[in-house]
Amino acid sequence: MLIRTGFGYDSHRFAGDRDFILGGVRIPHEKGLAGHSDADALIHALIDAILGALCAGDIGTHFPDTDPRYKDISSLVLLEHTVRLAREKGYAVAQADSTIIAQAPRLAPHVEAMRKVLSGVLGTEAVSVKAKTNEGMGFIGRGEGIAAFAVCVLKSV
Repeated sequence: MLIRTGFGYDSHRFAGDRDFILGGVRIPHEKGLAGHSDADALIHALIDAILGALCAGDIGTHFPDTDPRYKDISSLVLLEHTVRLAREKGYAVAQADSTIIAQAPRLAPHVEAMRKVLSGVLGTEAVSVKAKTNEGMGFIGRGEGIAAFAVCVLKSV
């Protein structure tokens, strides 16, 4: 069995008049995230981690923000496409570990729902989602946006 590991990162600033969607879950908050798609930073980090493990570029290469097909698209659709690409290349997600950094809103009550949604799309129960604050530091600490990191392990199938 071959194993590959990939790392992903994404960040988005907050914007009004949008739903706040993270890990495929709608979270109550006065602002959403700015972006061409639904701006789900956690899923975008996972997509980059999978693509990195495949040595297949990044999210911008596969889903450019200049393509109107991806305007306001659910990032879950993009993740499903990425998981299919991995399968076509002979790999499946064995495990995913992620960390979201956000000063607000409080994400801990939503972590299990995110984990369940992501497990279903990734095809494994070995999915970890963690949430941290930035202790008031930087753009995250000032409440300007959030960031997410992810590591994915792929196994040959």
